[in-house]
Amino acid sequence: MKTRISFLLFNLLIPFISFCQDTAEKGIDERINEVFEPIAATVGGIVFYSITVAGNTIPIVLIVLIGGALFFTLYFKFPNIRYLKLAVKTVRGDFYDPNQPTEELKVSDNTRADILDDNPDTIRDESAQGEVTPFQALTAALSATVGLGNIAGVAVALSLGGPGATFWMILAGLLGMATKFTECTLGVKYRDIDADGTVHGGPMYYLSKGLKEKGLGGLGKVFAVFFAIMCVGGSFGGGNMFQANQAAAQFIGTFGIQSSSAGFIFGVIVAFLVGIVIIGGIKRIGQVTEKVVPFMAVLYVGTALIIIFINLTSIPAAFGLIFSGAFSSTAIAGGFVGVLIQGFQRAAFSNEAGVGSAAIAHSAVRTSHPASEGMVALLEPFIDTVVICTMTALVLIVTNIDGGFMTYGVKAPDGVGVTSMAFESTIGGSSYILTIAVILFAFSTMLSWSYYGLQAWKFLFGKSKVADLTYKILFCIFVVIGASISLGAVVDFSDAMIFAMVFPNIIGLLILAPVVREEVAKYVAYTQNYKSK
Repeated sequence: MKTRISFLLFNLLIPFISFCQDTAEKGIDERINEVFEPIAATVGGIVFYSITVAGNTIPIVLIVLIGGALFFTLYFKFPNIRYLKLAVKTVRGDFYDPNQPTEELKVSDNTRADILDDNPDTIRDESAQGEVTPFQALTAALSATVGLGNIAGVAVALSLGGPGATFWMILAGLLGMATKFTECTLGVKYRDIDADGTVHGGPMYYLSKGLKEKGLGGLGKVFAVFFAIMCVGGSFGGGNMFQANQAAAQFIGTFGIQSSSAGFIFGVIVAFLVGIVIIGGIKRIGQVTEKVVPFMAVLYVGTALIIIFINLTSIPAAFGLIFSGAFSSTAIAGGFVGVLIQGFQRAAFSNEAGVGSAAIAHSAVRTSHPASEGMVALLEPFIDTVVICTMTALVLIVTNIDGGFMTYGVKAPDGVGVTSMAFESTIGGSSYILTIAVILFAFSTMLSWSYYGLQAWKFLFGKSKVADLTYKILFCIFVVIGASISLGAVVDFSDAMIFAMVFPNIIGLLILAPVVREEVAKYVAYTQNYKSK
């Protein structure tokens, strides 16, 4: 039945794909947008429904994200501070013990636990279940969150909220650490492991299985299916087409390419590279991202630090603007509340804490302690928002002290372009470095979102090879489409789908928070016992 549904859905998509493939046809962008505009407007109006506070409109989804992050921070007694050192040690493998007996496996109903160790290529660490190392899981999840939002989104936030938005962005990133900690612990706790060692996990599983344990099985199924549908749509749009489109635009613009087919050719090349990686599954994705993510982070952050060092005399003034702008009642963009909203919104949209997507990647980790991966996930919002987003913000502020290329209070139409000008204003030719960073950020984001979407697709249509291959082919096709044409309404629609994932996920996390607390207590006790050996 699930195979038939998958086949039917694929056939329904064929006309749309055929319609989009002829990128040379004049007006195709407008025609596609005409189809999606009313849909995007309706869905976006629901997902991003806003209320007015002090003259500022605040999306309900943002309130849910901030409220959830604050609750988890207090409920777990500031894990973003207490467990930071433990998180670093866990990523380093300080508590790895090859003789540690495995805990009882949570496998699929048709899987025998006694044959799980028969696939040494999939489970190389026989003392723990999973497919990737903690570091690979961290980089795979980071590759999805560290993206164009760190470059373009920060510029837009500062243009609207001024330097003060940086302070609230950092605070939101710190609070988001607790949310990631919660959802990734549950991702490992309720994952499924097939006979060949393949792992399936994420909110789809902890919502359906975890809420069933709480006597809310029906609600859990509804939440899980809704989440999975939104995740598939988001993976094709915001996690794919938007990334390909922006990477192609930056590449073509930097090198001044005039060919009308440049975007299509760029998309085909990227789709080929993406296809090579995603065919290998999460192990291949983890192997690639553990190399790409550190490189792109060092490349981008390193260049940013050089620019900051060159403008070292402007740093005191920059921090002065950040703190005065954060708390000034006469600040731009709607006063104090407006600046706060811009900072929190950028952080939430950048690190995806509360969206639940990262839990899918972390579920594949090789570990017998669910909370160990919660510790690892703590580091994501810190790296993504507190470090990388802040680096972007500082570069923009110190290079715009005299207001040369950005007027605070006026929205920047092109975030990547503004950031590029900031880099270029200090280091000639650095726009080429930024282009490389943009392409790597987009590529790595596509890799991880392909895995997120695939897991959601399999949850909906079954874990068959046909379902697997169908999704991966569709994903690669959408890479080409995204790089070839402008799809404003489609991307708006997919963004709405991504943030629709927040509502079932946060509700599920609140219900299952006591389960996380139990798992944390077990892991902390294990690490203390390990150190005493």
